[in-house]
Amino acid sequence: MNDSSVEIIDIELSVLIRRVTSASRKIGHLDRSAYLLLHRILSQGPAGVKTLADESRLDISTISRQTAALEQKGYVVRNPDLVDKRAYTLEITDLGRKEFHEHQKLRFTAIKEVLKEWPEEERQLFGILLKKYNQASLKKE
Repeated sequence: MNDSSVEIIDIELSVLIRRVTSASRKIGHLDRSAYLLLHRILSQGPAGVKTLADESRLDISTISRQTAALEQKGYVVRNPDLVDKRAYTLEITDLGRKEFHEHQKLRFTAIKEVLKEWPEEERQLFGILLKKYNQASLKKE
């Protein structure tokens, strides 16, 4: 692999992360972790903390703190596991769904604004390559 391309990717990823982090603070009420957890539960259904931690590649204590914050805000509820009475699954509430969709709409508007001059095929390719990068990085963890 060419070090020149790795250097460009390294710097551009760093700039991207900084800009996304900065922009996220200005958009809506959800932080990145809340957005990702709500998206996961909304798109794939209720899940337990262990499952969410495994999928996120984070430790259970981190996910427990993040989901406790979501529960405190009324965005998710705990449902007892019918098989293992000690366990529970987290399910998104109507308020959580509403907050997620409002936040997502704001994020989409911001992304569309940045990419408005890009041809559709470049926007599609950018999405495909970001997904490919994220999936490859998961395999390395």
